[in-house]
Amino acid sequence: MALVDKKILLIISGGIAAYKSLDLIRRLRERGARVVPVMTKAAEEFVTPLAVGALAAERVHTELFARDDEVDVGHIRLARECDLVLVAPATADLMGKMANGLANDLASTILLATERPVLMAPAMNPKMWSNPAVSRNASQLLIDGVHFIGPMRGEMAESGEAGTGRMAEPLDIVAEVETLLDNRPKPLAGRKAIVTSGPTHEPIDPVRYIANRSSGQQGHAIAAALASAGAEVTLVSGPVTIPDPKGVRTIHIERAEEMRDAVLAALPADIAVMVAAVADWRVAAQAGEKIKKDPDGAPPALALTENPDILKTVGHHADRPKLVVGFAAETQNVHENAVAKLNRKGADFIVANDVSPETGIMGGSRNQVNIVGRDGIEAWPDMDKYAVAERLVALIAEKLAAM
Repeated sequence: MALVDKKILLIISGGIAAYKSLDLIRRLRERGARVVPVMTKAAEEFVTPLAVGALAAERVHTELFARDDEVDVGHIRLARECDLVLVAPATADLMGKMANGLANDLASTILLATERPVLMAPAMNPKMWSNPAVSRNASQLLIDGVHFIGPMRGEMAESGEAGTGRMAEPLDIVAEVETLLDNRPKPLAGRKAIVTSGPTHEPIDPVRYIANRSSGQQGHAIAAALASAGAEVTLVSGPVTIPDPKGVRTIHIERAEEMRDAVLAALPADIAVMVAAVADWRVAAQAGEKIKKDPDGAPPALALTENPDILKTVGHHADRPKLVVGFAAETQNVHENAVAKLNRKGADFIVANDVSPETGIMGGSRNQVNIVGRDGIEAWPDMDKYAVAERLVALIAEKLAAM
């Protein structure tokens, strides 16, 4: 993962968006980063150092002239001994101090003393963000080399007003941090990849549909990891509630037939990773109106027809990608079913997992997969889905290099 062994100095300044910093810390640590928190006095009015320190598993720094730190000029050490300084939320006050060279507390002093990349995630009332003074300060910081993510448009938590001023979501901030710190080689540079993700929704009538419990987390993580490895990625996503990965072209669909069409339109490609949990069946004829119960309460008869097999279509296509990877979500006979799927679908290998309810994999944040190829089966340990994605992309790069 891009953030393993990276040290992030997180400055939390005052504002209602400070509560998002708690989730941000958790997300950064999930990806292997060490997070060292710095809080302004105003930030302590919204979240406590105890909560921040517990999530970061680090001491929280709050004072410029703390005796223990300043023996060795602690604010300079904090500014230098990190890989990146992240300010989230970044208030108009703190941005103004940095833009104008002012340093009267620990956070502003660190920002002037650091030689590391600085990423700011502004959060403030829309009127404040559009104020000419704030705009001048933001423009000056951009000229000075400071990186920004957001603010985003939406409703403000503290006032109910709508406009541009919301802090970017933690996952988007993490993705930007990964991009800024990602100095890994790009083994898939120049390659094109197609990924499918999430469920499909097959309409029964205007209000009902056939679907499954796929969250799209694994497919989206793989798309992001392919992009980080240098690939040009097209992600075809069914209905999910998670954000689109950064640096990826995302096509949103609902039905299996729409997913098939989008995948075929994205060919030719070097890599296809078919992660989506596509509904195997759809109703033969969608009702134009909501289906009502019979007078006696008997359920209506639904005639089903098979959906297109997207993996098989790609695996046997005249313009077949060089490497085709399928997924097999099973609840029994995982290895046997995956081997049969490998031979039937024309894939180079299958990523198989047990999605029985007790595993928590379907819709969860972790996965335990088996790589089923023509030369055998390799069982991978339980990992979070981002780690599975990184390892799978490394395997894809290795197999392509050997072709």
